[in-house]
Order: sequence, then C-alpha cells, then structure tokens
Amino acid sequence: MPRTALKTRSNPASADDGRWAAVVARDKAADGTFVTAVRTTGIYCRPSCTARRPLRENVSFYESNEEAEAAGFRACKRCKPNAPAGEGEHTAKIAEACRMIEIAETPPKLDELAMSAGMSPYHFHRVFKAVTGVTPKAYAVAHRQNRVRDALKGDKSVTEAIYEAGFNSSGRFYADAAKSLGMKPGEFRAGGANIEIRHATAPCSLGQILVAATDKGVCAIFFGDDPKALDQELHNRFPRAKLIAGGREFGKLVAKVVAYVEAPHKDLDLPLDIRGTAFQHQVWAALREIPPGETVTYGDIARRIGKPAAVRAVGTACGANHIAVAIPCHRVLGSDGKLTGYRWGTARKRALLDREKS
Repeated sequence: MPRTALKTRSNPASADDGRWAAVVARDKAADGTFVTAVRTTGIYCRPSCTARRPLRENVSFYESNEEAEAAGFRACKRCKPNAPAGEGEHTAKIAEACRMIEIAETPPKLDELAMSAGMSPYHFHRVFKAVTGVTPKAYAVAHRQNRVRDALKGDKSVTEAIYEAGFNSSGRFYADAAKSLGMKPGEFRAGGANIEIRHATAPCSLGQILVAATDKGVCAIFFGDDPKALDQELHNRFPRAKLIAGGREFGKLVAKVVAYVEAPHKDLDLPLDIRGTAFQHQVWAALREIPPGETVTYGDIARRIGKPAAVRAVGTACGANHIAVAIPCHRVLGSDGKLTGYRWGTARKRALLDREKS
C-alpha cells in the first residue's frame, strides 16, 4: 500500500540525476554519500542495493540514515544501510548467494557458494546463517518447498512438481510435506479438496469473528466487519474444501472463542489444525508460549527459535497467521515497544492487549 503520509525532501534536479545514475549502476562508491528512499515500500537503501530497482517517480534521496528515518522510512533488510560497511558488503554477497540457490536446478554445494562469495566455507556458512537466520542447506530446502507449492497451484502433477523443484527423490519431499504444506501434497494441489471444514460467524465487541475447524482442530479464526467477507476469506484460503455451516454443537466452540475475546485472562485451550511451513510452525509455537498479559518483540521470538537474525522473517510468519487469538501474534510488538501491523487491524490488537492486562 502506498505510504502517502511519509515526508520526503526535494533535491536539486542535477543532484538527483547523478544520484539516480548511481542507483541504476548500483555504484558501491556512492554508498555512504546518500541513501535512496522508496515511498511505496517505506524503505531506504544504499545506492548499491541489489534489490529490484524501484520506479524513479517513487524515489527520493536523503543525505543520511537519520534524515530518512526521521521522514518515516525504515532500513532495508537486504543492504542494511544503517550497518557498518563491512556488514553491508557481507549482506550483498549473501544476497547474491541466495539468488544462486534460487536459480540453480540443483542446490549448489557449500564450497561453490563460498568460492563465489570469496570466503572460506566455514566463514561463509557462519555469515550466511547470521544474515538469513538459516543455513544455506535449509534455505535451499525452503526455496524448493516453495517451488513445489507454486507448481501444485498450477496444472503440474505432484510428482512433476517435486522433481521440477529440484528434489532428487519424492521421499525427501514427502518426509516434510505435512509441515511445509500443512496437508498431503495431493490435498494441497486440490485446494483442500476432500477436506470438510465446519464454520460459523458470530458478533463480538471487536466486530465479527469467524471460526472454522476440520476434524483435527481449529484451522481459522478471522476478525472482520462483514460476515460475507469473512466467508469469502475462508473460501479463498480453502478454495476446494467442503465448507459446512456449523450446527448447534459447533456453536459451543464459537461461543468459547467469543468468550475468550471478551475476557482473555487465561490461555485459549483449543485443538488446532495448523497449516504452514516448518519455519512458520516454529514461530507460531513460540507465540503460543507467550502468557496472556505479556508482550515480546519480533527479535525476542527470533532468538527463542534460535534464529536471531531472522527478525523480518518472524514478522512475515506473524502476518501469515490465520488463527487469531489461539496463536497470539497480537502479543508481538516492534523493537521500540510500539504496536506494529496486525492482520486484523491495530485497533483490535490494542483492544486485545488492553483486555489481557486489565
């Protein structure tokens, strides 16, 4: 979403032209002389950043990190303009290694990646994990799993998707399929076909709340303002599942969730059918360990799961949570202790936290 509220500063046209030329060339010599801010993302970068080049009309320039941050922009996680030069150089090399992994038909060996980055294998492995939060091998596996997910959404068979993603055998993929897809590959490809999901929507003090569950447990809890929109969101999440209106017995489950929203003084003890990647499962499990009335930061969660550098990935996993309150992503704050984004709106996040602390 465009950040129209962010303040920017204007520069003489000639200076801007020269700076934009440095950005186009990804000129490392320009690093430290200015930073590039992108209004549509709210991010500022080094001139040499290897991220996708933004449109010129969305770019403004600042003399320093402090000026960009004062205008409301945040530092790029890839080029780390607010980090020492050496660390930024490492980040650029690791970003290039990530691209090597992503475009390779088979995962490159550690020695190949290290040689390309100009590091020893040991040093490269340590730096890669510090920057990304995972090992090169784990990054490659996660990328291949994502390729399988994308292929299964198309017209590929399960076997074709597995081998085209770079897995040497189907057995290696199936071993972790439940964690990476949240269901069997065939069921994922079919958009949740053959899965029955009971659901119901009820009013609460935070608007409308939808609760949905399979025979394994609750698979979705959504907040919203329009029951029809919530039903559509559930359909989009499970496009081919058999959605069944919950009856009287299911209503008891919904009432339990609503009661918790109104008075969240103890954990919401529900069986859950959690669907996500292995990393998301790690994050969500850590979220469920946060007691009501307490809050943590994204950095805290990253450290708890043993990936201190994966703060941004933790935030993404929180945003991908589809089971509100039962997986309490609302208890996670920014590093400055302020409320950050929440899938169902920061007003609801604030209300839930206030109730838990009362």
